[in-house]
Parts: sequence; structure tokens; C-alpha cells
Amino acid sequence: MTLDGRVKPGHDEGRDRPKRMEKFTQLSGVAAPLDMINVDTDMIIPKQFLKTTERTGLAKGLFHEMRAGGNFVLDRPAYKNAKILVAGANFGCGSSREHAAWALLDFGIRCVIAPSFADIFKSNCLKNGILPIELAQAHIDALMDDAARGANAIVSVDLEKQEIRGPDGGCVRFEIDAIARERLLGGFDDIALSLRHEDDIAKFEARRKAQAPWL
Repeated sequence: MTLDGRVKPGHDEGRDRPKRMEKFTQLSGVAAPLDMINVDTDMIIPKQFLKTTERTGLAKGLFHEMRAGGNFVLDRPAYKNAKILVAGANFGCGSSREHAAWALLDFGIRCVIAPSFADIFKSNCLKNGILPIELAQAHIDALMDDAARGANAIVSVDLEKQEIRGPDGGCVRFEIDAIARERLLGGFDDIALSLRHEDDIAKFEARRKAQAPWL
């Protein structure tokens, strides 16, 4: 494949073209309440589901052990189409498995709101088009109450304005790193970020070839 993403002659397009992550601008949907602290990545996606490098089909393993009891929040009819997850502090702690972000995304979760996140999990979310929002506990408590109302309570997230609006019209602003915000708004995964410097990369490669043709 060429640097601009074009497929070289003789190459299978579906196999070689890298997938781009979906842009995140605004999101409105049902928010599911998960009022638990220290939810680790093994709880999000247990180890037996880590045998694949595919990013699809992982929703079946999302919170697998917690769903075994049959009354887990995401299995309830009101939350089966949830797009937002409101959780407790230190969400995504534990191992660094990127499958945790993949499983959430495969289920349809595009935004997780919590008082705090594990750093690696937060990074994995940003790399896969999931918006992790950190808010003070008082705001989390209010959103938990909103989310408890189920499908009748729609929460809206506006990344451009950095605002969350509840079903009763309340609004809270959130902070996000400028680079992370730009990445999500543009739908830039790691490959896309590199391709923004394609001209510089091509110049470097040409210069290196001229200086060290034996490489």
C-alpha cells in the first residue's frame, strides 16, 4: 500500500486497506449506569476472549462474568442500545488489553463518563474513537440518577462545545486534552495521524536514499 492509502496493483483492497476510526462530534443516546469503582479490564473483557485480533464480535464477551447472573444493566431492555456508560472511579484499571475498548465499541458504547480512568485504558479509548470524560463525583451522581431512568432519559454529549446535557436540560462542561479532542473530531487513528505528515515522510525517505543508497 502507498502512503496515501491507495492499494498497490495486485493487492487485495479489503485485506490491505487500514480501517479508520469513526469521527466523534456529537452523540445522543441512552446512558447506562454502572455504579462500581475499580472496574478492571478483565471484568470488561475476560482473558478467554483475547485470542483474536479482530475488533468485531467482542460484544458477546463484554462484562461476560458480570452478565452471567442475568440481571446486568446492559442486558436490561432499557439499556440494550446504550451508547454512553456512566461508571465509578478508576474505570479500566488492571491490564493494558486494548480488547477492552474494542468490546465496548463493538457493543455500541462511544462514550464512558467516570470520575477517573486508568491511563492506558483512556489512551486505548482515544485510539479507537471512544470519548472518555472525567467529571467530579457530584456530576457523576447526577448523571447516574439520569441514567437510572432508562430509555426515557436521553443524554447528549457535544465534543465540539465540550458539553454534556441531561434529559432535563441541565448542562455541564468537561475538559479534554486539545490533541485528544482534535483526534476524535477528525477520526484520526495512529495511521491517519502519521499520514498527515506524508510529505515530510516522503522527503525524509528520499533524502535517506540519496545519503545511504545501500540501505
